[in-house]
Amino acid sequence: MSDSNTTDFTNPSTFILLGIPGLEAAHIWISIPFCAMYSIAVLGNFTILFIVKMEPSLHGPMFYFLCMLAVTDLVMSTSSVPKMLSIFWFNSREISFSACLTQMYFVLSFSEMESGILVAMAFDRYVAICHPLRHSTTLTNSVVVKIGLAVVLRSGILTLPYPFLARQWPYCRTNIIPHFYCGHMAVVKLACADIRISSYYGLFKLFSVIGMDAFFIAVSYIRILRAIFRLPTKDARLKTFGTCIAHICAISALYIPDVLSSLIQRFGHNVPLHFLILITSLYQLVPPVLHPIIYGLRTKQIRVRLLQLFTHKET
Repeated sequence: MSDSNTTDFTNPSTFILLGIPGLEAAHIWISIPFCAMYSIAVLGNFTILFIVKMEPSLHGPMFYFLCMLAVTDLVMSTSSVPKMLSIFWFNSREISFSACLTQMYFVLSFSEMESGILVAMAFDRYVAICHPLRHSTTLTNSVVVKIGLAVVLRSGILTLPYPFLARQWPYCRTNIIPHFYCGHMAVVKLACADIRISSYYGLFKLFSVIGMDAFFIAVSYIRILRAIFRLPTKDARLKTFGTCIAHICAISALYIPDVLSSLIQRFGHNVPLHFLILITSLYQLVPPVLHPIIYGLRTKQIRVRLLQLFTHKET
């Protein structure tokens, strides 16, 4: 490629986000459900945090982990959705290079953090069902804090190579990102360099971290199911399994779109771009929306406290 056809800007000052290429005419209409989902996510997760804070009976390991999940959902969705809506509503497409890398870091680290919290919640369910007499002594407040710190440190450290590597590449093709946020592969594909190390690290992190988390969750639930099947009555088995349904739904809502999006970005060369972007939006919006709804409906203590708040306001 000759110099006349190339502009070498190793660290471009800004990137241009296109939103959802091919569906520009529908951006306003697409923004309506996205804005509604984001509003529900913010309201629902803040409600979970408020209820747990105000109700002393909810100050236990499961609800501490639920609060961590709510904070993670709020940060992950807020890292990308407001910018996406500004593109759809105000055509505000520019994002600085540093802000782009920061957004990339926050989205990736908090999505991994969410996975780690789900593992912690699976461990909580395992101890509560398989070793109920040891639950209070095993998952003390100090243990919960240590687990939370380990999850934060793991995700924070393992995500650092993404923006670090992205900053090293020379960008001489274009600064236009065909996406609504600075996704890792969407950014590094603009580099005029061999980016295999970024792609390989992304795959390594996907299968090692997410794979390891999925393995621990699977082991926990195998042991939980074995304990459930040993219960003497069908009602006891259904009641005990019912305490796990919300967590299973949360796992599915996070892992299925996340894994699909990661694999399609690397291997789905014939997949329409707008379809890939819509899949990406699912794992950034659906879990934050579903978690407060799932846990609010399935967790009796939260449901009762929420009803008490509404009835108190009415009286």
